[in-house]
Amino acid sequence: MELLAEIIDAINNVLRWPLVVGLLGTGLFLTIRLGFIQFRRLGHGMAVATGRYDDPDEPGDVSHFQALTTALSATVGVGNIAGVALAIHIGGPGALFWMWVTALLGMATKYSEVTLAQQYRDVHEDKDGKKWEGSVSGGPMYYIERGLGRKWKPVAMFFAFALMVTSFMTGNAVQANTVATQVFDSFGITPWITGLITATLVGIVIIGGISRIGRVTSIIAPVMAAIYVAGALLILILNIGAIPGAFATIFSEAFNPVSGVAGTGAGVFLLTMLYGVQRGLFSNEAGQGSAPIAHSAAKTDEPVSEGVVALLEPFIDTIVICTMTGLVLVITGAFSATAPATFTLDASNVSIVEGDRETGFSTYSGAEPLVYNEGMAQIVDGPRVGRFNVGIDTLFVDEAQTVPFSGTIDPDTRAAVDAQGNVVETFHANTVRTSAPLTTLGFERGLAPIGLGGLGRYIVLLSVVLFAISTSISWSYYGDRCANYLFGPKAILPFKAVFVVMHFVGAVLAVTTIWDLGDVALSLVTLPNVLALLLLSGTLVKLTDSYFERKPWIENEEAHKRAKAEGRI
Repeated sequence: MELLAEIIDAINNVLRWPLVVGLLGTGLFLTIRLGFIQFRRLGHGMAVATGRYDDPDEPGDVSHFQALTTALSATVGVGNIAGVALAIHIGGPGALFWMWVTALLGMATKYSEVTLAQQYRDVHEDKDGKKWEGSVSGGPMYYIERGLGRKWKPVAMFFAFALMVTSFMTGNAVQANTVATQVFDSFGITPWITGLITATLVGIVIIGGISRIGRVTSIIAPVMAAIYVAGALLILILNIGAIPGAFATIFSEAFNPVSGVAGTGAGVFLLTMLYGVQRGLFSNEAGQGSAPIAHSAAKTDEPVSEGVVALLEPFIDTIVICTMTGLVLVITGAFSATAPATFTLDASNVSIVEGDRETGFSTYSGAEPLVYNEGMAQIVDGPRVGRFNVGIDTLFVDEAQTVPFSGTIDPDTRAAVDAQGNVVETFHANTVRTSAPLTTLGFERGLAPIGLGGLGRYIVLLSVVLFAISTSISWSYYGDRCANYLFGPKAILPFKAVFVVMHFVGAVLAVTTIWDLGDVALSLVTLPNVLALLLLSGTLVKLTDSYFERKPWIENEEAHKRAKAEGRI
C-alpha cells in the first residue's frame, strides 16, 4: 500500500500544476470570450430551472430541474463537507478563497461544457423498452468527436475511459469512504458493514437508469442541502460578529498563508492555492466534463437553455455551501483544534512523523524505536506518532486520558510496549481532525453554546450519508454513459455491477489513498476536456448569440402552459 501511495503521489506531482493552469486559464478565457456570461445570465438560468419554460414534447429523458438536481447531487456532496475541511487542514483558511476563484471562473466553464454537450448529444429511440438504458447520451466524448472531427475520436475515447475510471473512484469510492469514516467515528461501526449497506442502496436506485435517478435526486438534493445549510446558517447567526474577521483571515491567508494545520500550507502560497483549486474542482466539477452528461438528458432542443441552468451549480455548490462550511471551521476554530480520539497504531490515518506545526511534518523513515516518557516523545520535534499527518503531543493508554504512555514504539512494526513490558494496542489522545470528522467538530463546537452540540454531529452525519449516496447515484450515470460510448448498451449492466462492488471496496480502503487516486483521475479527465472547450469556443459564441437574439424561451413558456392545461405535466 505504501508503494501505491508513493506512485500516486508522484503522478499527482506531475499533473497538479497543468490542472491548475488549465482550469483557471480556460475559465478566465471563456469568461472573457462569452462576455462574463456567468454574471449576466445567472437570473435567466434560475428562471429556466424553475420549469416555466419546459416543453414535454422536446427530446430528452428528464426536466431541466431534474437534470440540475442530478448534477447537483453529484457536485453537492462530500466535497462540500470533507473536501473543504481537507483543503483548510492542509492549506489553511486561505484555500477557501481559491475555491471561490475556481467556482466563479468555473461557472463560465460549466456553461460552456453543458451547452456543447447538448449541441452534440446523441438522441436515440427506446426500441426495446429498456428504460434503464436511457434515450439520450451526451458529454465531452461526443462534442470532442463530433465537434472537433473524427480524427479526435481517440481523445474522446481516452476521455470516456478516464471518466469511467473516475466514476469508480472520485464519484463512488471516495463517497463510500467518507460515509464509512464518519459512521465509524460516530458509532464505531466497522467500515465494511457501512459499505455493504450503502452499496445496496446505491444498487437499488441505479438499476432503474436515469429516469429513476432523476426522480430520486430531485427529492434528495433539496432535502439534503436544506438540512446542512440550515445547521450551518444557525451557527453563523450565533457567531455573526465573528464573520467579518473570518473573511479577513481567509483573504489575508490566501496570499500569505500562516496556519496550515498539517504545516504544509504555512508560508507556501502556491500550495494553498493548489489545494483550494483541487478541492474546488472536486466540489463543483467545473471543467471535469462529468455534469454535462447529466445535463445532456434534459428535455430541450435549445443547448443554451440547459447551459444557463448549469451556471447555478458552482454558485450553489461552492459560493454558498462550501463557504458556509469554511466559515464554520474558521469561526469555531475547529480547523486548528484538537479533540479526543481513540485509535490503533496500524490505522490508515496514523503514521510516524517528525517536525512541528510551524515548519511542517514529514514521514519518519528511520528505524530507531520511539521512546516515550509520560506520554511525550523524548526527542523534541523528533519522530512521534501522528494522526492525519500531524504529530500528537501526548499519548494516553486510557480513554479518560489520565494515564500517559511510557515505553517504546517500533516504527516498522508499530508494536508498542510500555515500561512494564506490556503490549499496548489502543491509544487515546487529543488529535486534529480532517475530512468529514473535522466538519463534525466545527458543527459540534458551533452549536454547543445553545446546548445542541450533539445535534451538530448528527446534522453532519446525516448530510454525509445523503450527500455521498446521492453523489454515487449520479456518478453511476456518468460512468454508464461512458461505458455505452465505448462498448455499447451491452456494457451498461456490467458497469453498474462493478460500480456497486467498487462502492463497497472504497469504504474499506485508506482515506488518503482514495482522495489521492481521485485527484489523479480528475486531472486525467479535465485536461482533454478543457482543451476541447478552448477549441470549440467559437461555436459557443455563435450558439450563445443566436439563443439570446431569438429568445426561444418565450415560445416555450406558451408550450408549457398548454401542456399544463392539457394535464400532460
